[in-house]
Amino acid sequence: MESLSRETLERQMAQAVSQATTFHIWPEGEAPGAAASDAVFTPEPKHTGTSDYDRSVTGVRAPQITVYAPARPNGVGILVAPGGSYRRVVLDKEGSALASFFNQRGYTLFVMTYRMPGDGHEEGANAPLADVQRAMRTLRARADEWKLDASRIGVLGFSAGGHVAASLGTRHDEPVYTPRDAIDEHDARPAFMALVYPVITMHADIDHPGSRHELIGDTPTAEQIRHYSLEDRASADAPPTFLLHAVDDPAVKVENSLVMFNALRRLGVPVEMHLFERGKHGFGIRDAQGLPAAIWPELMMNWIATKV
Repeated sequence: MESLSRETLERQMAQAVSQATTFHIWPEGEAPGAAASDAVFTPEPKHTGTSDYDRSVTGVRAPQITVYAPARPNGVGILVAPGGSYRRVVLDKEGSALASFFNQRGYTLFVMTYRMPGDGHEEGANAPLADVQRAMRTLRARADEWKLDASRIGVLGFSAGGHVAASLGTRHDEPVYTPRDAIDEHDARPAFMALVYPVITMHADIDHPGSRHELIGDTPTAEQIRHYSLEDRASADAPPTFLLHAVDDPAVKVENSLVMFNALRRLGVPVEMHLFERGKHGFGIRDAQGLPAAIWPELMMNWIATKV
């Protein structure tokens, strides 16, 4: 597989962003629970690098979905939760960078922003889960707009966004907000979940300290640890799962993917895992170029095609 230059990738990102559309997840714009928060929405240009396509945001109050639609939809939608250590959401590195790869194969991408668990929202640590549940229900309700099959919409998450995605996969039917309208009658269970260097566990030996601090603080109870450790929350009802991690990840230990793989396999949930020797953390697509890990979008799309 030929490596792509950063310039080529960023040219593809620029084209994808220019054609994308964006809408709010919640009917009033701001999430209902945001009324309790004093978070201030703050764009962060050039946060993950030096280009115009290294954007991130903090202080999310009105979560949004940006739609990257292919010329010829294959009927499958992917709700994307980018990472950011549960302190921010990156928009490009694990968002617009995916568009050209997945759109070429007909997949429609929905890159979301979500509220932070430490920003004082009414739902507290469940604010990101409320947002991703509402997002999935919205995509199901409006599937015809994008020529999608409502039963073939899955979730993809990176790093802390992997915890958001895996929360949806394992806690999709947990009531964490008051239903607003007919959209909330739709099922939030994703058809599949794909988790890339995901935060999974809150157990201290292999947790990601930054995400754990934002979610449950520095002195959590045993029940809090269990409640937000998604290997402990998995059930036989979890969707088919794809896991991807670099063994040399210094931030989110590879054991996060290992414990999730073992939990799902024990439960009989279809699960596939790819571990790469090198890649560190947050490689996305641009920083994987030149490494064996660069093949990951192809591996993931091939797997999704066998599941939905």
